[in-house]
Amino acid sequence: MQASSQGIIDAALKLPEPERAHVVQELIESLSPDSETMMDDAWAAELDRRLAEFERGEGAK
Repeated sequence: MQASSQGIIDAALKLPEPERAHVVQELIESLSPDSETMMDDAWAAELDRRLAEFERGEGAK
């Protein structure tokens, strides 16, 4: 892993959980559909739920 990638990961891990979920969702959506790292439907639904909470100003503080 390159130093720049590790710096991004370190910064992301300092974000609140809803913001981390949003980052994960954006990164996964950026992958090609053929990628072996695609998440399953349950995880996608959980990320959607957490993102919606975050956008409404709800969730863990």
